Amino acid sequence: MLIIKKRSLIFVMMIPLFGDVSDSTIIKNPKKAFMASIIPGGGQIYNGRIIKGFTVMGLEIIAIQSWLENSKIYSNYDSGDYLLQKHRYLEKRNKYAWWVIFLYFYSMIDAMVDAHLSPFNQIMDASIELEEEQGEKNDQ
Repeated sequence: MLIIKKRSLIFVMMIPLFGDVSDSTIIKNPKKAFMASIIPGGGQIYNGRIIKGFTVMGLEIIAIQSWLENSKIYSNYDSGDYLLQKHRYLEKRNKYAWWVIFLYFYSMIDAMVDAHLSPFNQIMDASIELEEEQGEKNDQ
């Protein structure tokens, strides 16, 4: 009698070890995505969107280079020349500064939203597969 109780106790204790089905849904951490997005495109790479990450990096680099180039031209522009052309470089410099800021914040927000929505497709696919399996059982 005592041996049966010990065996059943051992069996009951082992159920959580073998009876638990692991969750196959991969969930990305939005905080880690935010921290990775401090570097433009890093959050997209963390979320597995490598092409998107490198695209954001490239656009950010182009915007920064254009901003620096127009800033340098504006600073070194001779005041004796046409003021209208100097003003155009000021406008271009400011435009590219806004693009740098916009791309930076877009990258951060996109990384966090993508991390929050990362399990969406897996959850939807799983529920559709479950409905199809139940439909097949009902057809039989």
